[in-house]
Amino acid sequence: MASGDDRPLPERLLAVATRLFAENGYEGTSVQEIVGAAGVTKGAMYHYFAAKDDLLYEIYHRLLALQTERLQRFASGRGPAEERLRAAAVDVIETSLAHLDEVTVFFRSMHLLPAEKQKAVRAERRRYHECVRALVEEGQREGTFQAGVPADLAVNFFFGAVHQISTWWHPDGPLDAVALGDYYVGLFLNGLRTGSGVSESR
Repeated sequence: MASGDDRPLPERLLAVATRLFAENGYEGTSVQEIVGAAGVTKGAMYHYFAAKDDLLYEIYHRLLALQTERLQRFASGRGPAEERLRAAAVDVIETSLAHLDEVTVFFRSMHLLPAEKQKAVRAERRRYHECVRALVEEGQREGTFQAGVPADLAVNFFFGAVHQISTWWHPDGPLDAVALGDYYVGLFLNGLRTGSGVSESR
């Protein structure tokens, strides 16, 4: 892979690690296999990544940073909260499916990260979820969404479903990414809308 690959070395290492982790599992992939596939030495890798788990962390951190940046643009835009929430929800599905190997690797292997890295990832994910929750709450204040549906519950329900996509979806399957996004986001927003029939909290 190294020949003809003119990407910066950290990008090449991450690409190789992502592919190998997705194919063979994080625990089933050695540092030697990563550097061999990237065409570099261990010393070159350790110049950028101190350990194999740094690669695992960086794989997901970069995807989450991309999704967070895009989410903030949707959240700070104009228009009703429902329109901005729809755009954000569609985007997280599309970016997750576009980076399916990264999502697959992470949700299979997050528990293998050291405790401090797990804590950092959870904090990043929490900030992301809080931004989505704020859009739900804004829609509730506008009267578009049911006020009695706990915003945290709605957000966790949606992301729980999104995180499972990597366990069953395949790009060659009957649902393409656009159709899948439409179904998921439709179910999510229909459950929030006023008059949807979802039980209000007691």
